[in-house]
Amino acid sequence: MTESKNYTLTVAITLVIANMIGTGVFTSLGYQVGPLPSGFAILALWALGGLIALCGAFTYAEIATALKRSGGEYLFLSKLYHPAFGFLSGWMSSVAGFAGANSAVALAIGEYATEASGIPGQVIAIVAIIAVSAIHWFGVKTGGRAQTMLTTLKLSLIVFFCASPFFFASNATHTIHFLPQPGDWELIMSQGFAVSLVFVMYAYTGWNASAYIAGNLDNPRKNLPKSLIIGTIIVMIVYVSLNATFLYVASFDELQGQNDIGNVVAHKLFGSTAGKIFSGIFSFALLSTLSSMTIAGPRVIEAMGEDYSILKTFSKRNRYDMPYIAILAQAAWSIFLVMVSSFKEIIQYISVSLSFFSMLAVIGIFILRKRNTEPDSFKVPLYPLPPLILSACTCWMIYYVAVTDINIILYALASLVPGYLLYLYASHKNGKNVK
Repeated sequence: MTESKNYTLTVAITLVIANMIGTGVFTSLGYQVGPLPSGFAILALWALGGLIALCGAFTYAEIATALKRSGGEYLFLSKLYHPAFGFLSGWMSSVAGFAGANSAVALAIGEYATEASGIPGQVIAIVAIIAVSAIHWFGVKTGGRAQTMLTTLKLSLIVFFCASPFFFASNATHTIHFLPQPGDWELIMSQGFAVSLVFVMYAYTGWNASAYIAGNLDNPRKNLPKSLIIGTIIVMIVYVSLNATFLYVASFDELQGQNDIGNVVAHKLFGSTAGKIFSGIFSFALLSTLSSMTIAGPRVIEAMGEDYSILKTFSKRNRYDMPYIAILAQAAWSIFLVMVSSFKEIIQYISVSLSFFSMLAVIGIFILRKRNTEPDSFKVPLYPLPPLILSACTCWMIYYVAVTDINIILYALASLVPGYLLYLYASHKNGKNVK
């Protein structure tokens, strides 16, 4: 009996959940309590991020089930706009979206594990990337089992964490207000709210994860929309609940500027000894995010290798039917970024870059509807509201990021230049544009 080459619905849902629940929710709050000193405004921020992600999930479900191939935005933009847009999206996904996010997750794993082990965080980060890449080298079945196990562990830890204040909250602050207070609506409409949305959208990055494996999913017409929508709704509930727990336990002053929010709250709830134990558990649980991006990320490079002759080597598969060179390339670039980048820089850069391409893909639904090439695909409910909501919120966020720190936008634009030059060379070597 041969091993299945397709991922199940359960794996696809855990892939979406694990891609989202990672460093973002355990670090972003430290950058939000300063500009948004309000429990209600912060929870509204996380709820809005979930709504935007859900709008994207609905839209991607229709596009992916119509196009029926792995590759995510690379495929969508190539088919709906022009191969150059798809190539640039794949380029950004490879160098920033997956490898960059991998390095950010690995750095967070290192920071949490250092608290428990005393080993330098950078060393732990590199070892984590190598270990997870090795697991997925051995095929869909092995990687899928590891993904499900790690995601289950992480969700169990979060449920326990959210329930803990009811039993261990003797040291909790209890000064936060979750109902609207005077001035809250002004905060929600402020520049600080829009800029804080950058960190939230980074935390929700991954709502589109199963679209990257559409061609490797059992019954994608049925299971792809389910995985995107169910996974996103679960994460939205988890994020609002977890941030409410953080705000309930610790004060704004204790949280502000902290990268390891989980450590701060664990020490407050359980004391220093138990807090160190939880630090180790947190670092292990974050491996599920690293694993999920090791499943999805190489599929983008693999799809590009199938379309462009100079990248063909990335589409090669090993005896376990995995794109092993793409896996190695992503791991190597992630390790390099761990060695040269800071956590905050990576988050802002990734969030703005990927949000722009996600918005372009979502707007593509209007082109797809005009072509009407696949009448049996999943259909977006309440169309056209979901793509319009995501696009409007993304433009609002990017505008305020540009006003606050134009360098983030310039870095993202500068990253496109080598990608476009590579596209020109690759398409020339092909002798024509990819169709």
